[in-house]
Amino acid sequence: MSALLDQKRRARVIRLAVVAVVLWLVVFASGWLAPSGTSSHARLGEPVLPGFAETRREAQRIRFSMADDAYTILRTESGWVMEESGNYPIRPDRLSELATGLENLTLDQKRTSDPYKHDGVGVGDPSEGGNGVLIEVFDAEGAQTASLIAGRKNETIYVRDPDEAQAYRTVGSLPPFYNRRAWLDFNIVEIDQSAIRSVRLTDRFGQSVYLRRPPGSDNRSFRPAPPNETDRLISRLAASTTALAVTRLTALDVKPMDMLTSAPVANHISETFDGLEVNLNAYREPDGLWVTLRAIEAGEGARRAATINRKAEGWAFRLSEYDFQDFTPDIASLVER
Repeated sequence: MSALLDQKRRARVIRLAVVAVVLWLVVFASGWLAPSGTSSHARLGEPVLPGFAETRREAQRIRFSMADDAYTILRTESGWVMEESGNYPIRPDRLSELATGLENLTLDQKRTSDPYKHDGVGVGDPSEGGNGVLIEVFDAEGAQTASLIAGRKNETIYVRDPDEAQAYRTVGSLPPFYNRRAWLDFNIVEIDQSAIRSVRLTDRFGQSVYLRRPPGSDNRSFRPAPPNETDRLISRLAASTTALAVTRLTALDVKPMDMLTSAPVANHISETFDGLEVNLNAYREPDGLWVTLRAIEAGEGARRAATINRKAEGWAFRLSEYDFQDFTPDIASLVER
């Protein structure tokens, strides 16, 4: 009986010890990220960037600097562009989100003022390897007109002045700022899968095949058509994958077409039932896998082709290996002759 009581006492002591350790860890974590001093302060509710409504009108260049990357958006006569991507246009909605967000962002609670804890709220100095993003705004003369270090935890934005240690939680929102890809306007081709009628493919060996499907058929109805009607289809799935590849086009990056250094390794031409053609050339470059696009459409109302060409003409777009393979399969993997 005594042994049983001793065992129960030991179990109770262990449970209490575990609870104490957990409570200590909670207190420690709370202290690590707790506001410095009281959450109420003289600047509570004030704009993060006072007078930014005027600043945004004069802005000519906005730079985002991180510990391992940096990018710059520029105002040009034709609109805002990404400097590091050969002055490729950025998404207007992202720019609007940024300008409105910086203007309306207000200070909420104080957070840490300890530089060693800045990374805990995402505002570590990027010039010293921290996880914050330094956002700088410059006017036409190159003078800096606004700056802040920003970070995001979940949906909350934290900021601090680059010259001050005090960090603040904010009220408001900003567009994605950790990755320049989020700014690039890659909404280039909008074609529904049901609209694709045929594809003409030329592979790296110079072999070609023409695949077509009848109106109203499903996505696995592509078959060899004249002049390749005697070819035997090997895989309906492989045929539909390459035939519909243009409807899934997803770019990872962009650069001017004249920076390509190699010859095309494949040509892929998609045609819709109502006469839009998208001609894609594929390149294996030292810095990745790239494609160029040109659209052709007959008739006076050829607006879809003009829209595609306005975004794609003169540019090369980098694809993932997976997406690149959809545009460049060997003909021998699709049909037997």
